[in-house]
Amino acid sequence: MLVSIVAVSLLVASDLRMRPDPRAHTIDGPFALLLAASTDLGPARGDHVQLTATLNRAEQPRALTEWAAGQELSVRWRPGDGWAVLEGAPTAVANAFAVEVHDYRGKRGQEFYASPQQPQVPPSLRHEVAELGRILSYMPHSMSRPDLPLDVPDRGLDPTALLNTYNVTPLARAGFTGKGQTIVIFAFDGFAQTDLDTFTSTFGLPPFTPVVVGGQAGRPRGELTMDLQVAHAIAPDATKVVVNARPTVEGEGGYVKIGQMLEQTDRDFPGAVWSFSIGWGCDKLLTAADLAPVRAALVRAHRNGTSSFNASGDLAGLECRGGDDWDSPPGASDVGLDSVASLPEMTSVGGTTLSTDSAGGWLSEQAWFDVPLSQGTGGGVSTLFDTPPWQQGMITSVAPERNGGKRMTPDISAVADPFTGVKIVLDGNLVVGGGTSQSAPIWSGLAAVMNQYLLANGGREIGDANPVLYRIAAGAPLPAFRDVTLGGNAVDTAGPGYDLVSGLGTPDVDNLVRNILILQRATR
Repeated sequence: MLVSIVAVSLLVASDLRMRPDPRAHTIDGPFALLLAASTDLGPARGDHVQLTATLNRAEQPRALTEWAAGQELSVRWRPGDGWAVLEGAPTAVANAFAVEVHDYRGKRGQEFYASPQQPQVPPSLRHEVAELGRILSYMPHSMSRPDLPLDVPDRGLDPTALLNTYNVTPLARAGFTGKGQTIVIFAFDGFAQTDLDTFTSTFGLPPFTPVVVGGQAGRPRGELTMDLQVAHAIAPDATKVVVNARPTVEGEGGYVKIGQMLEQTDRDFPGAVWSFSIGWGCDKLLTAADLAPVRAALVRAHRNGTSSFNASGDLAGLECRGGDDWDSPPGASDVGLDSVASLPEMTSVGGTTLSTDSAGGWLSEQAWFDVPLSQGTGGGVSTLFDTPPWQQGMITSVAPERNGGKRMTPDISAVADPFTGVKIVLDGNLVVGGGTSQSAPIWSGLAAVMNQYLLANGGREIGDANPVLYRIAAGAPLPAFRDVTLGGNAVDTAGPGYDLVSGLGTPDVDNLVRNILILQRATR
């Protein structure tokens, strides 16, 4: 829980107040499109507005606290955090940062406050405060699942074929089925136990009933049903947990709430594998400061052995399209990434179209892109985060002028095309799953199996997966990735080596986990 800081002294603030100038630092792109598509209800009428600030050091922000008190604002900060929350009345926030703060009604009927201008760090605080987040109490959000082809059930992979496709079968035959591991799936919708029961009985798998935290998030719409069944197909002996993520998109402070949700999940299920098939706004809606609470929570969880996999998105690299929140002609503003999937601490999972033999044996894959449906694997270059160390030096296939020294996604891939996906049971019917929201739980199931193998052989949980995956891709005794060199999405194309639609490629899991064990033994 965040705790309030009591200011010890006050700065004279008369020279720090800036005259409001609505023309200064006006935000463009998807943020501007969201506000333009909403009804401006005039100056904010509520009694509370908040925004996030990142700090240059994870120390008590004394200067920020004193300055805020002089502006009739308050600061919430927790010892050890590299971020804080500024809050106060709308007029106080507007005056302090020389911005407008208005209420809006969005196309979905939601009411929220926002500022069309980006607040700037006052010069007197730049030694302590690195960046400020947006003033916005609404978070566009989505589930990543594309339309499922109800008429092609025979084309999908059954659980046995799925294990063969990514060479998990040798591990499964040796008894590595996720036993002792926990897979946590964060959800915006619900599931029907009858569908899970039909799935397990149809394919001869152990029955399971997920642990549900926070109650079901809503009626079954297919996304969570697919995630649970796909993860169970790969790791049938792992415990499945569903966390209701719906509260994070209700009211203000969404990314702070996400961070709190992840911290609680880490306390409740330390070392679990996390799977995300939901989106919390595109990266162009935000600043990096907004995402600081989520990044910090991921770092804490990784220390306990957690690996986290997030669907890269199903809009073919155009994750900043507004959907039900705003409409606009296709353009540069649409190009973008899912915000949370773009975090360096998150393993972003892209999607492929798969070709196999009759037993599921892998033949080839290409990047998934369904042009008529405007669906396909997400991926691209972050607008917020610099290239992390583990991506530097080995990625030569993406031109420097294309990546601009920024974080690139996805990191890895798995099958996403709903015409070549995994068989699931939905509403009592056998259908085929799809989307990168299928790819993410595939990797979560794979990670659970690999963790069991590693622990049984004197290793440890994978934890933060990205440094490990890129290290192995740079050179390892066994070939661990199948390079995806064909296809593309609406923005980029696949090619040899790393690319912005399939990442490092798809896994040969038996080889990958053996490489990970070798690496762990070498770096003890």
